[in-house]
Amino acid sequence: MFAAAYLPFWLGKKIRARDPFPAWQNVTIIAWSGMRGVISLAAAFALPFVLPDGRPFPGRNYILFLTFGVILVTLVFQGLTLPLVIRKLRIKGDSSADEEERTARLEANKAAIELIEKLRENGDFSPEVVDRLRAEYNERVEQLQLCARNPTNAAVRLPRPNISACNTRRCVLKGKPLSAYEMNA
Repeated sequence: MFAAAYLPFWLGKKIRARDPFPAWQNVTIIAWSGMRGVISLAAAFALPFVLPDGRPFPGRNYILFLTFGVILVTLVFQGLTLPLVIRKLRIKGDSSADEEERTARLEANKAAIELIEKLRENGDFSPEVVDRLRAEYNERVEQLQLCARNPTNAAVRLPRPNISACNTRRCVLKGKPLSAYEMNA
């Protein structure tokens, strides 16, 4: 695993310039959690049932059983010890995807607030609908900003829209009038 991870960096200048050099801790985790025994199991299953003279292959069932047993033990052992190895290597989680999602949601919600303000200025919708939508999006923006200030706090979650709010937004964006039921849902 280490050779496959580092050999391209030693052989090619373009790769070194383009890709970051992988940390040995990350390569260790990949090696520890990597696929084990696939080739062994394939080789064991490739054993013939009978020899060319017609006799059964000696010990084929034992070979299959031992191969499967070793694979099962290594998978269970490696699976159970993976959290320990991660802690010992002091590997930190990568939260860049969460930050990107948070930023995208924040920008989308700010754009929605701007659209709501334009709709209000045009007088296309009743003030109650506009106020309700603006309040919802302002609350989302506040939650997203709170998430940005406390990215490690598990209690702070990204806001998820409820069904009635989705229906309200859908009607507003399509230019349909809202019924009294939809406004109070």
